[in-house]
Amino acid sequence: MERFIRLSGRVAAMPAANIDTDVIMPKAFLKGIDRSGLAVGLFHDLRFDESGTVRPDFILNRPDMADIRFLLVGPNFGCGSSREHAVWGMLQYGIRGIIGSSYGAIFADNAANNGLLLLSLPPTQIAAMAARLGDGVGEVTVDLEAQRIEMEGHAEAFDIDPAVRRALMLGLDRIGETLTHADRIRSFEQAYLAGKPWLMNERNDERIS
Repeated sequence: MERFIRLSGRVAAMPAANIDTDVIMPKAFLKGIDRSGLAVGLFHDLRFDESGTVRPDFILNRPDMADIRFLLVGPNFGCGSSREHAVWGMLQYGIRGIIGSSYGAIFADNAANNGLLLLSLPPTQIAAMAARLGDGVGEVTVDLEAQRIEMEGHAEAFDIDPAVRRALMLGLDRIGETLTHADRIRSFEQAYLAGKPWLMNERNDERIS
């Protein structure tokens, strides 16, 4: 998983409330046996009409959005059915972070598991940031180490779960996070196979059973 420490890039405003996972990744793109090709599916029915022609009025189809890295979204983004493909598609498209006020719970879990940053700010702050963008497009810098967003000459602080922040900054998914404890896991296995189903936790001297 790619590390996220400090990143600058284009941001697009999609302020509508309740953009669900079926809009983010239509079910037609859930049939593959792997994760490939999902960038095409991202917001497919908003980006293309029924004949496959590009909709020029959709914000992500603008010529200046080729290097988009962030979305500024409305409340309850990512609600609806559970489909990890929505997160995979965003990352394949180049989007590394979402800035909004609230998210669907399962979407948020999928994002955390795959390295897509979700930032939660009060609705008033989101509205102010959207107003600064004017035509809905701008530049933003997200500094995960300093926990600060810089946009159009303004800076906003944000809170984030320490475990999520650490995983993003180190580029660790759940498996990678588990493997950081590989030495202790092996020690426990060896102790268990030796007939000692417990292991002293060297860090805090507590017994794990």
